[in-house]
Amino acid sequence: MRIRTLDLFCGGGGSSYGARRAGAQIVCGIDAWGVAVETYQANFPEAQALLLELSDTTMVAGISGLEEIDLLLASPECTNHTLARGSRPIDEASRGTATYVVGFARVLQPRWIVVENVIQMRSWDGYPNLLNSLENLGYHLRVEVLNASQFGVRQSRRRLFIIGDRQAPPPRIARRKGKSPAAAGILDPVGTWRSRPLYTPKRAAATIERAERAMTELGMYEDFLIVYYGSDGAGGWQPLDRPLRTITTLDRFALVTWEGREAQIRMLQPTELARAMGFELDFSLAAAPSRRDRIKVLGNGVAPPVMEAIVRSLTSNS
Repeated sequence: MRIRTLDLFCGGGGSSYGARRAGAQIVCGIDAWGVAVETYQANFPEAQALLLELSDTTMVAGISGLEEIDLLLASPECTNHTLARGSRPIDEASRGTATYVVGFARVLQPRWIVVENVIQMRSWDGYPNLLNSLENLGYHLRVEVLNASQFGVRQSRRRLFIIGDRQAPPPRIARRKGKSPAAAGILDPVGTWRSRPLYTPKRAAATIERAERAMTELGMYEDFLIVYYGSDGAGGWQPLDRPLRTITTLDRFALVTWEGREAQIRMLQPTELARAMGFELDFSLAAAPSRRDRIKVLGNGVAPPVMEAIVRSLTSNS
């Protein structure tokens, strides 16, 4: 079955990657960030990758190649729905990008729609209207909060998914049973990256405190992860036998290992973070020119195995 797919706010292509694994034909991805568009094009050479900032005046009919779209994917801007913006004021225009999905659905009339965002989107004033607008277009909706760790991903990443089908109520998305996969499985082989001593005069006191908190809990000479930049509400560290905490757009996690009795530390690398998102080896970040850009591409993304499960569920319902 051919499933022609358009991906709005596509980023580097996590949603499209998962949809393609479920059998979808990727037709086009649209994003306003040039690095994301170049990354998308590198990974989906068969598709259009359009650098375009969507707005209320975007003419859907003016975008070529969008005939007969069966599946519309969208990950509207999320920063202004979440506490990740810090103390910055809420940008209502950013939150309103979700409404552009309705315009594309009205013109293209795809059978299926999947909108992904942070779970805090539910508290947005425009959220009920978004659901009502999609229902008024004839979509049966199912709203689910899915954790990527329940789909074989080595990361705890909870996201909201609005799933729509014009012909039938979408089924519940089946989660995998059993223990969530461990963060240890994302790590590159020992010796791939250089580590440095944890205890140095220039090391921030907060970093040392987090590491020593982990050593107290785990015992000495056990490897573990810490939140190197920023903070969290869970002690600033985690063992390797649990999924990685949520990847963000900022360089955040460091690995502490041991050389004899001396603790060593290094940052997690983009290759490891890509693995923690659920990408396979064929996914390329080469189009992102810097480490910072590569981490931003990943942190903005959708875990592909989650989208793969959603698309498989929808198309098995056809």
